[in-house]
Amino acid sequence: MPRPCNLPKQSMPSTPNIRPSTLHLPQGDWATLLDCLCAHFPAISRDTWLERMARGRVLDAEGRPLGPDHPYRIGLRVHYFREVKDEKPIPFEESVLHVDDHLVVADKPHFLPVMPAGEYVEETLQARLTRRLGNPDLVPLHRIDRHTAGLVLFSANPASRGRYQALFRERQMHKHYEAIAPALPGVDFPLLRETRLDAGEPFFRMQEVEGVANSRTRLEVIEKNSGLWRYALYPITGKKHQLRVHLAALGAPICNDGFYPLLTDQGEPDDYQRPLKLLARGLAFDDPLSGESRCFESRLRLDW
Repeated sequence: MPRPCNLPKQSMPSTPNIRPSTLHLPQGDWATLLDCLCAHFPAISRDTWLERMARGRVLDAEGRPLGPDHPYRIGLRVHYFREVKDEKPIPFEESVLHVDDHLVVADKPHFLPVMPAGEYVEETLQARLTRRLGNPDLVPLHRIDRHTAGLVLFSANPASRGRYQALFRERQMHKHYEAIAPALPGVDFPLLRETRLDAGEPFFRMQEVEGVANSRTRLEVIEKNSGLWRYALYPITGKKHQLRVHLAALGAPICNDGFYPLLTDQGEPDDYQRPLKLLARGLAFDDPLSGESRCFESRLRLDW
């Protein structure tokens, strides 16, 4: 799978708004690098790869441009820059809440992706912050869904990145979300929801299944407004769509969630008047470098 990479700054193209992705060439019988790329990414035309190579947007591990006749070799590390023609602007702005030598904390608006994926490259939080702060080393330490708003923590320094990544891996990063969803008067709160999540249908959804729990969320009710309640959500694990699935399974799908339950008009454009009522509200942790307790809170709010 493609993943973010670390290239020497001097080898980066002159106008990078995002960091390149990395592909280790898979096993195959292709003659050239170009043949391999065309087979591995069938949605990208051969002419597109040729044009990217001509502009130096396909590089080796040392940041040197690779041409179409470069021999295929299994395991070769290739860096490439995602590009989308006529990318649609997303009409919402992020806010930068904190910047230091190691960390950047931003408030992401609804509908803006954190990282390049699919039809989004420049209209992502990572690309916007890279342009805004002039730091090509910015890498998100975690992700939230495109339709979720709120806090995202970025590493600004490769030297300390691993120390902060370990906070998430070792569950030392305490996350707090808020959601607005239908009332659940028959459920006792606070509640610990522990279930097993697995891939569902279609492929982008998750579902609760039988088996040993691999997802845990603590839920509280913090405000009531007739048939809608505001919930505080504390994910202990970090499974895909975990909060959305847990609330939907309890009988309270988050307001304006088109995945749980699945709507039939997935091909329709985003409805900017109906954002998902889910907010990444807080992050708290002990800084691995200084040892101090740190806490960040979103300035965004969910309205009824």
